[in-house]
Amino acid sequence: MDTFDYVIVGAGSAGCVLANRLSEDRNVSICVLEAGPADWHPYIHIPAGFIKTFYNTRINWCYSQEPGDYTNGRRIFSPRGKTLGGSSSINGHIYNRGQRSDFDTWAQIGNRSWGYADVLPYFRRMERRIGNGDDTYHGRNGELTVTDIDWRDPLCDAFIDGAVSLGIPRNPDYNGAMQEGVSYAQRTIHNGRRISAATAFLHPAMKRGNVTVRTQAHATEIVFDGKRATGIRYKVGGRGGETKEVRARREVILSGGAYNSPQLLQLSGVGPAELLAARGIAVKHALPGVGEGLQDHYAPRSVARVKNIKTINQRARGFNLAMEALNWAVRRRGILALSPTLVYCFWHSGETAETSDLQLTFTPASYMEGEQGKLEREPGVSVASWQQRPEARGHVRIRSSDPFEPPAIQTNYLGHELDRRVTIAGMKLARRLLSSVPMQPYYDYEDFPGPNVQTDDEFLHAATMRGQTTFHPGCTCRMGPSTDSMAVVDDTLRVHGLEALRVVDASIMPRMISANLNASTLMIADKASDMIRGRPAPEAATIA
Repeated sequence: MDTFDYVIVGAGSAGCVLANRLSEDRNVSICVLEAGPADWHPYIHIPAGFIKTFYNTRINWCYSQEPGDYTNGRRIFSPRGKTLGGSSSINGHIYNRGQRSDFDTWAQIGNRSWGYADVLPYFRRMERRIGNGDDTYHGRNGELTVTDIDWRDPLCDAFIDGAVSLGIPRNPDYNGAMQEGVSYAQRTIHNGRRISAATAFLHPAMKRGNVTVRTQAHATEIVFDGKRATGIRYKVGGRGGETKEVRARREVILSGGAYNSPQLLQLSGVGPAELLAARGIAVKHALPGVGEGLQDHYAPRSVARVKNIKTINQRARGFNLAMEALNWAVRRRGILALSPTLVYCFWHSGETAETSDLQLTFTPASYMEGEQGKLEREPGVSVASWQQRPEARGHVRIRSSDPFEPPAIQTNYLGHELDRRVTIAGMKLARRLLSSVPMQPYYDYEDFPGPNVQTDDEFLHAATMRGQTTFHPGCTCRMGPSTDSMAVVDDTLRVHGLEALRVVDASIMPRMISANLNASTLMIADKASDMIRGRPAPEAATIA
């Protein structure tokens, strides 16, 4: 049995950052357990390869959610990365931090030192920003390369002009002083290649000699000595593989993400007592919030047919695709070097919203109904619109004591009346954007939800028929003080009531942020690393 100072479960975004930061101390040893394989697959590193990783069970957990009241009985497909880099190796590359009020809210509900001024130094410390941006908000010397989209498209330009014509300002830096506005997206792509958390953080850490990464290592149980976590049991290579155990002198750190971290806690006897008893698992530590509170962004995708111009749909077929592949191979440019979303727009659902509560994305492509990531043959453009801070909460719960059985995932999309109202407003704004005057040279007609959809009830029905996850699950091991009965970790990310056990990933978010989650997950891990090492935090940022 091997022993290390730290055992990290999960080599996703958070686990990669933790391995990097903890290994800076050459006197400690770190073991990282990853259920999937190494990140060798070429589709991981080609930006447009995300389409090919969508349903690849070798590097993707390919989860399926439980039907909800507002999903028309559908089981929404929920990909999550299962390889070095985790979901940062299969995601859409977008770098989006959120609004300062997101993090100030975390602090206001009792999480000390998690306000925006406290977390901004960590965003800056990680970032290697290439391009324009106020250095008050951006870093230039970090490990994570963040670039602007360097590909200009007439449809994207027309969409941005259309947003401006509707009163939405241009904002060249939504990760700067304020988020509101419209612009081309910032992304973690450089020289035509994906910059995953493994590329930026884990692989450099492995060169230091004190980081051991074990792939194909499926964690099955946290080992406890009383209330102290002492190690992890895992299976090598799958259900029928050999059972092994690795010990931790200092801490066990769970970084499996919003689905897998609560699943492992529950399998190990930590969680809601009634659930564990019903699954035949002895309760080692009753903690009712484990797996509860799941939140995600739910997005209907509005589609318009276009004319007088080529879209990515045509560029990604036949001879055109062959030429694009050659362009990428020789110059690392073209559609294979793009993120799936090119334009980001942040705006209000109504006049009373103090900050933007809608996020809309535009891409000069359209996708098959019910088949995320698969392009249609007919040319089209798409706007995904979603509520940034949903109110509804769901859960992640084990179905049995079998660690290889996927958990039951119920996000409860649109389960709150406010969520339904804001989602409808987003779809209406998407319609106005697609049919704006600057889009008219290219706009043919609205395909979905279609011109017959006019009332709020009709928009809501359309949202239930075609809405999808935006792949942003969080909040299932939420951070909060001990007075919060549903909090799982404290503001140093230690599990309440247990020793030498932390959770460090998107599951600790106390509530959803107004952004894609990868950037903030990386930040959470960077901040946690200072807490674990006992290092002082950087001086809080001074911002206007």
